[in-house]
Amino acid sequence: MKARITGVATYLPPRTMTSAEVERRIEGYVPHRGVIERMTGIRSRHVAEDDQQASDLAVEAARRLDHADADLLIFASASQDMVEPATAHIVAAKLGLSCPVFDVKNACNSVLNGIQVAEALILTGAHRRVLVCSGEVPSRAVRWRVRDHAQFAESFAGYTLSDTGGAVMLSADEKSGIFYRDFAADSTAWAIGTLPGGGTAHPRDPEHSYFRGDGRRLKEAFELAGPDVFLNALKHTGLSWEDFALVAVHQVALPYLDHLAATLGIPADRLVVSLPEHGNCASTTLPLQLALGTWRPGDLVALLGLGGGISTGVILAEM
Repeated sequence: MKARITGVATYLPPRTMTSAEVERRIEGYVPHRGVIERMTGIRSRHVAEDDQQASDLAVEAARRLDHADADLLIFASASQDMVEPATAHIVAAKLGLSCPVFDVKNACNSVLNGIQVAEALILTGAHRRVLVCSGEVPSRAVRWRVRDHAQFAESFAGYTLSDTGGAVMLSADEKSGIFYRDFAADSTAWAIGTLPGGGTAHPRDPEHSYFRGDGRRLKEAFELAGPDVFLNALKHTGLSWEDFALVAVHQVALPYLDHLAATLGIPADRLVVSLPEHGNCASTTLPLQLALGTWRPGDLVALLGLGGGISTGVILAEM
């Protein structure tokens, strides 16, 4: 038995904000005009309405799939409606589902890890139809009142992020589906990028409710982790990137995407470059690229994830 991806959907809030509009909205410190797009390649990102929650974006995506017979729902996201209960309960209630539910959280690799867990449960026979869904609303943690250049640099990651919803249905299949998966982490680098508020460390301090990070150190941490988790996928399966109809890669900035693609040898025509028009969609990036890309049943796809913490992962599947 295998776990096959039988449905993929995304929800993109219609309200958008250009990088120029982001720069104009920042108060206090005035960044150099055009710096965000110049450094990241991002022209636009999606912004949820004020009354939309992470669960709402996940629900909008899930409703685009045939989800009524799901026997497990996994909410996999860096965002959440509240600390308690699991946002999966809220999503299930809004969808009218009565199956078991739980959350999976691992920064931008949340959906990839959600798929990993779903596959494992399908392979054990515990479940046959698992809905993995995500709602990312990072706009609620963007710092708009900026003191100086140092604080702007520390908050920079927030200006790249996009509010989006994603959903992936996995079903038991006797013939095709996921055939390779591998994950790695260097947890010593967890402090490089954080959203500190809301947990036991900083339960109520508003100052800790904004994204903080060091982009240079984060890039160095991923480079130190190395490309082995991705290249080993080819080594162990005997495949090349040309064998895949689509290679979905988590995207934070075009220069880093170009560097990673060159390091791994991924042909440009296998990539779906979602970043310029949709921004950094956090954990919904990979479902978005599957939805935007071109593939047919029977094609091979690769999902390459990178997340804060830091973690990397790869899943190869026959669609």
